[in-house]
Amino acid sequence: MRVHVADHPLITHKLTVLRDAKTPSPQFRSLVEELMTLLAYEGTRGVRVEPIDIVTPVAPTTGVRIADPKPLIVPILRAGLGMLEGMVKLLPTAEVGFLGMARNEETLEPTTYAERLPEDLSDRQCFVLDPMLATGGSLTAAIEYLFDRGATDVTAICILAAPEGLAAVEQALHGREVTIVLGAVDERLNELGYIVPGLGDAGDRLYGTV
Repeated sequence: MRVHVADHPLITHKLTVLRDAKTPSPQFRSLVEELMTLLAYEGTRGVRVEPIDIVTPVAPTTGVRIADPKPLIVPILRAGLGMLEGMVKLLPTAEVGFLGMARNEETLEPTTYAERLPEDLSDRQCFVLDPMLATGGSLTAAIEYLFDRGATDVTAICILAAPEGLAAVEQALHGREVTIVLGAVDERLNELGYIVPGLGDAGDRLYGTV
């Protein structure tokens, strides 16, 4: 498992405003979209391309375009939806699938309640979007779901992670090739399974249901 923390000053600045409990939902949503575009830039460094011949106003040349089959973006519902627009802006030709996952607040274990994905993900580059990598349960379940459909190239993009969650994902994936791109790694999890200092419940803050 490869972990890349994108410690760019703009990311750190936007994260600081995002963490602030006084930041209202509309600004929170806007910041998540902006952060996602910055993190997507880092997460798509390995996106597959193929050569294409074009003619500029001056001369013929060879460039590249996104290769087929197109990348698949998979936000984990519901909070991952807040990251989708920022990713699609960077990869407008990508296809979008969905995984609905919820965490049992007593056991902290994830359950899948909805999915909309191609049956065969062989040769597809998959990008999983989930704001918070806390216990690692939901992200692990989502990645395993994609591998069960034939995926072999998976990148997860998260705004924040806890060290415990990263360790849990790495242990659960048994050496599978996965890249995780993060805005920051925080201190720890608390007794309720929330990231500390974190930013609270991303879904509630995105959609104003605190």
